[in-house]
Amino acid sequence: MKRTSLERAECPIARSLDAIGDWWSLLIIRDALLDRRRFGEFQRSLGLAKNILTVRLRTLVDKGILKTAPASDGSAYQEYVPTLKGRGVFPILVALRQWSEKFDRHPEQIATILVDRDNGRPVRKLELYSLDGRLLSAADTTLKPRPRRAKRHPGRLSLKGRRGA
Repeated sequence: MKRTSLERAECPIARSLDAIGDWWSLLIIRDALLDRRRFGEFQRSLGLAKNILTVRLRTLVDKGILKTAPASDGSAYQEYVPTLKGRGVFPILVALRQWSEKFDRHPEQIATILVDRDNGRPVRKLELYSLDGRLLSAADTTLKPRPRRAKRHPGRLSLKGRRGA
């Protein structure tokens, strides 16, 4: 069954889900951020069928989330490396992790905790702050239309805002 693309949706959450919205893709990105690079490493870690892994990796590369690179050990293999866009998924993964740690029915069964590499201490819970520093909840936010950019016409001189015009 082919999924409907959300690539052109007006909602940025829907657009994000178009690129990273299935669990296998998020788990592949998680593994890539944990320095897994090769097809076999992903396959062993996830237990995912090779044909599904192939399709997901290709999609993540096509969407610019991962890129392929020659193997770092000089072998004939290729590696999958997170791009800037792929590394940008990290806070999303942290938010999902922290949500699960808080609301999972059996949090004691979660095998790992996320810690600061430098000092070994757990990381702070992600929170959303206003530009003036206030802690925000969903009730403190709303959506409004994005301002439309004025269309510029090359070659036309605008007199708007000029004195004496």
